Amino acid sequence: MSPQPSLSLVRACSHQADPAAAIDELSPSLLAADPVLVVLFCSSHYDLPAVAAQVRARLPGVPVIGCTTAGELTPFGYMDGSISAVAFPKGDFAATIGRFDHVSRFEIGDARPRVRELLAEAEDAAIGMGPDARNVALFLVDGLCVKEELIISALHDALGGLPLIGGSAGDDMRFEQTHVLHDGEFHVDAGVLLILTTIRPFKVFRNQHFVHSDEKMVVTQADPTRRIVTEINAEPAAREYARMVGLEGEPLTPMIFASYPVVVRVGGEYYVRSIQKVNEDESLTFFCAIDEGIVLTVATGVDIVRNLEELFEGLTAEIGKPELILAFDCVFRSLELEQKQLKHAASKVLASQNVVGFCTYGEQFNAMHVNQTFTGLAIGRR
Repeated sequence: MSPQPSLSLVRACSHQADPAAAIDELSPSLLAADPVLVVLFCSSHYDLPAVAAQVRARLPGVPVIGCTTAGELTPFGYMDGSISAVAFPKGDFAATIGRFDHVSRFEIGDARPRVRELLAEAEDAAIGMGPDARNVALFLVDGLCVKEELIISALHDALGGLPLIGGSAGDDMRFEQTHVLHDGEFHVDAGVLLILTTIRPFKVFRNQHFVHSDEKMVVTQADPTRRIVTEINAEPAAREYARMVGLEGEPLTPMIFASYPVVVRVGGEYYVRSIQKVNEDESLTFFCAIDEGIVLTVATGVDIVRNLEELFEGLTAEIGKPELILAFDCVFRSLELEQKQLKHAASKVLASQNVVGFCTYGEQFNAMHVNQTFTGLAIGRR
């Protein structure tokens, strides 16, 4: 359980394998917050219908949203095969929630009518919270829908520039089926939008630990609808990528992709475009939108743990020591930490900063769907 149960924003986790035992362990601490909302992140190894049934039984009347993961961020740092959750107390928070179904068939016009309804509900929910109440949006989505760019852009526009953060659900690196939790059930091909209203100070952020190099390559053949690159520099994509990062002839694994990402320049800033997997035909499947003609730049990493410490120092300077950091951390960052034997050190840093969240198949930040970042919402004390 959370090592700091006295916090009004209650964080909790369970590593119990049985769904009933896990939710039994979580629910007393969560209910003690008198929550207006619970956000829950769950390993896909669990019996998900059983988890949903236990949530309905143990947290009756409490709105609960969440998703499946590729690893959990808990009050103790990184975990796998667990359930992590946070409860938002009444009084300081109000929650307005809507679900989008069939997100793999999402059209840009689908966003505005539903978002308009949610914004009106959020305005009503904020009545009585006073003039200091502000809104921030959170979006959890099927991590295999291949539509995040379109959805996030449309939602951010419909929200009128409201700060927006979130993550793409995972399934523990199986890449078969991911789920979001809403209204007492786990759903596939769906997304959940939360408008969180609070009188607390908060800050949304996006952080990455890579810098661009001078090594560049051009996507010369691609299937954008499936995020597949078949040729780079007019050569088979996987073969040319391996050559460009100095690993020609080596087997390409998720660990390699985590350590040697590529970045693209958008609006003067560099954004990581993570590679999900290599295919039998030597093509590469990406986690983010990709197209012919895009220039990819090989990136190099800086000290990932020190990079986190600097992020938290900046957040504390801006809003004070956060009572909660709701975080969305690319699964490739977790893999890199494992490879470099830094996961324990990073876990200590995350635990010290009251982090709860999950390892994602992609992160959302305002109008952008991004990769290999640590993105989230820092909430200060009242």
